[in-house]
Amino acid sequence: MKVLRLIALFLFSCAPLLLSAQPPDVKGVSIIVIDAVSGEVLYQRNPDEKRPVGSTQKLLTSLIVAEKGDLNKEVVIDPIDEHAEPTTLQLKPGTSYTRGTLLTALLVKSPNDVARALGRDAGGTLEDFAQLMNAKAASLGANSSHFVNPNGLPADDQYSTASDMSRIARAAYANATLRPIMATKYLPFRYADGHVHMLRNTNQTMRDNWFCTGMKTGYTDKAKHCLVSSGSYNGKDVITVILGSTKERIFTDSARMLKWALGLPQNTKSPTIRATRKIRNPSPSPTPRSTHHKRSSSNSNHPTS
Repeated sequence: MKVLRLIALFLFSCAPLLLSAQPPDVKGVSIIVIDAVSGEVLYQRNPDEKRPVGSTQKLLTSLIVAEKGDLNKEVVIDPIDEHAEPTTLQLKPGTSYTRGTLLTALLVKSPNDVARALGRDAGGTLEDFAQLMNAKAASLGANSSHFVNPNGLPADDQYSTASDMSRIARAAYANATLRPIMATKYLPFRYADGHVHMLRNTNQTMRDNWFCTGMKTGYTDKAKHCLVSSGSYNGKDVITVILGSTKERIFTDSARMLKWALGLPQNTKSPTIRATRKIRNPSPSPTPRSTHHKRSSSNSNHPTS
């Protein structure tokens, strides 16, 4: 009996660390929360609804590029790469950057021209790269998705689901190249002409919360605001996918779901030491070249992040 009492006391003391019965009430058409290591589903709402996911599909683009390797290979910018308004780095045709440099910029700032350059480089053509995307998605069990381009710009017959995006995100999270890049808050990007522009990560949840370890934002008029975020605490790693939310709620709701899944109190604040520490660039390639970020109007049907 004494042993049973000790066990009961131990379990009671651990209760705050366990998932509460009810997750927080968050906004979004489709939501899923998974354990990043085991893939276990912790919560879901409309996980299999097919819908556009905006720039979150750049996680799949990045995964394919990272698995191709050869991150020091030079990628020459082509005029066709710049047909990707509104969010671009305005890279000049004929200039070149390493795969690693472009890959880092893609995950930090989400420029559409960079996604096209990487897709064209990795696939030969954008059409062939789309085939690589669909084949990779299928290999991960993401069988309710169809991708047409590497950047998430609106296209007919392009869609995914929260469930499929969680599978893609889990593979990206496990990738040793991508994981530190996705946690990069600020990136000094160096252009071919030598000038440098500081890029700020589009993932505000990651920037503002010490337990969030990165992933990817996305937006179009049809997709609405989307966010895939990962978090880690006390040996536990989780991933949340929220699709079809609002600008006002997407980042705070993602943080709330991460806290719930990690067993953290909802009033958890980021320690000052984490907020003020010096940011290091974990890019696998030489320091990138500088950037100009062009924003779209509020009526744009293109992803802005």
